[in-house]
Amino acid sequence: MKKLILIAAMGLAASGTGALAQSKFGANMRWCGSSPEFKLSGVPKGTAKLEFNMVDLNVPGYRHGGGTMPYQAGQNTIDCSAVSAAALGGYNGPSPPPGQVHTYQWTIKALDASGGVLGQAVTQRKFPE
Repeated sequence: MKKLILIAAMGLAASGTGALAQSKFGANMRWCGSSPEFKLSGVPKGTAKLEFNMVDLNVPGYRHGGGTMPYQAGQNTIDCSAVSAAALGGYNGPSPPPGQVHTYQWTIKALDASGGVLGQAVTQRKFPE
């Protein structure tokens, strides 16, 4: 009987379902002016910092930058004002030429206390909408 339970638990873990499965790190975003708001899911256990980086997919050579901020366990929302030039220093908001709509991609890395990467989420959105 113990063998059967162990085999069933291993099967659940391998199939990605049930309590033993790990969730994947994901993010969705919306624009609040030129600052984004992020909704996070599956942030890896042990995450101490989040590193943000934005790229204009229409002009990938232009560096919009980003930065790193502390993360508190259970934090699922990064408010609009948290990701700004004032908050991150190295962030330049979306700036397509007048009349154009560009697609911006955000990469968010979950880092442990020593800066090791625990996971990565990618999301993108057009600006202006």
